Amino acid sequence: MQLILVRHGETPWNKEGRIQGTSDIELSDTGIEQARKLALSLKDSKIEAIHASPLKRAYRTAEIINSFHGRNIEVHPELMEMDQGDFEGLSFQELLACEKEFIHRWIADPASVKMPRGESLAELQDRVWPTVEKIIAGERNALVVAHNFIIAAILCRIRDISLSEFRSTCVDTASRTVIRFRDGRANIEVMNDRSHLTVPGL
Repeated sequence: MQLILVRHGETPWNKEGRIQGTSDIELSDTGIEQARKLALSLKDSKIEAIHASPLKRAYRTAEIINSFHGRNIEVHPELMEMDQGDFEGLSFQELLACEKEFIHRWIADPASVKMPRGESLAELQDRVWPTVEKIIAGERNALVVAHNFIIAAILCRIRDISLSEFRSTCVDTASRTVIRFRDGRANIEVMNDRSHLTVPGL
């Protein structure tokens, strides 16, 4: 089976460099256009199931892609982005200015350091992985529309690497990552692909 991991299109907070986590931010006009181009690039893919985070930016991206497939979008709270706690809504500049000590701890131990009144990457991976296992066990070509930390945590587990290496699995907005499962083995065929955003005519 094939698993396609998609990060939602751009939001105003992405453009402004704000931490959005579980904040329910809509797609921007740019994000909608990105999702449209992504949908066109996937229109001939054999997608048998579509799963999405309930957050508006992910669900709307899934809806736009689904316009070519007509599937029932299955919503999973477990696919929501990492709860950033007290950092929700801050710009990255504000975070760097006010939380230098925390940033140093996060850089040193990104797996277990917990966001103040939020989650850690380890907690996020523990909540999302059972849902991913069920999707994979369904043995149907599936599309999952989620968020950067969610996709990073999934890819760490699939690649069997520590969450401390999550930065090597981060993905950009409106990107797709394609994984093929065969005989119990996973092969990442495409990683963080955004080529569809620059194809003339799309």
